[in-house]
Amino acid sequence: MINEGTRIQAQLRRMADLGIGGMADIVIADGGSKDGSLDPVLLRDAAVRALLTKTDKGKLSAQLRIGYAFAIKEGYEGVVTIDGNGKDSVESIPLFIQALEDGIDYAQASRFIPGGRAVNTPRLRDWAIKLLHAPVLSLAARRRYTDTTQGFRAYSRRYLTHPAVQPFRDVFQTYELLAYLTVRASRLGLATCEIPTTRSYPSAGPIPTKLNARGNLELVEILFRTLAGRYNP
Repeated sequence: MINEGTRIQAQLRRMADLGIGGMADIVIADGGSKDGSLDPVLLRDAAVRALLTKTDKGKLSAQLRIGYAFAIKEGYEGVVTIDGNGKDSVESIPLFIQALEDGIDYAQASRFIPGGRAVNTPRLRDWAIKLLHAPVLSLAARRRYTDTTQGFRAYSRRYLTHPAVQPFRDVFQTYELLAYLTVRASRLGLATCEIPTTRSYPSAGPIPTKLNARGNLELVEILFRTLAGRYNP
């Protein structure tokens, strides 16, 4: 996350109300926010264990690598990731924790399977997921996924440390790691699943997103590099 303002603050309060901090340690991987949203008092009240701040090059994938590295170093058996923009149902976090405890190596959130809900999804984004993003990554993964753009996921330690995965490489700077980790688990015969969640966009006002036209083009390029196996070790 980076500069999510009141969205991350409200999300942390929701998580605190649900007692998420009693189920799993909460760690924030920040891209260098300058908006004052990560106030130390708020983080303490929300039971945040650690704030990790990226200071070097890279964007989302670099932040994720910091978070994964911290989890592995600290001895965690699994990681649940969720965006900090308030769009995802934090109430679903226990389902991801349970999936890891049940032996799942990679769990992907989906608003499009039974039990999931898509609220106010922009029409163009809905079409892009269903007609391009999910089909291409499903083909690459050799298993069907319905919702592949979300960062709401779970990864086992076994997956992140698998010698044929190697996520801690500098090729992963922007959105490459999300696409790559979507497909690599099933290609290696690891256990995968989708979990129903709710993803909500505001009914009015700007869409919470860091993507622009250039970013969307980069996403398409990453999709086809993933399909071609360009990120495999």
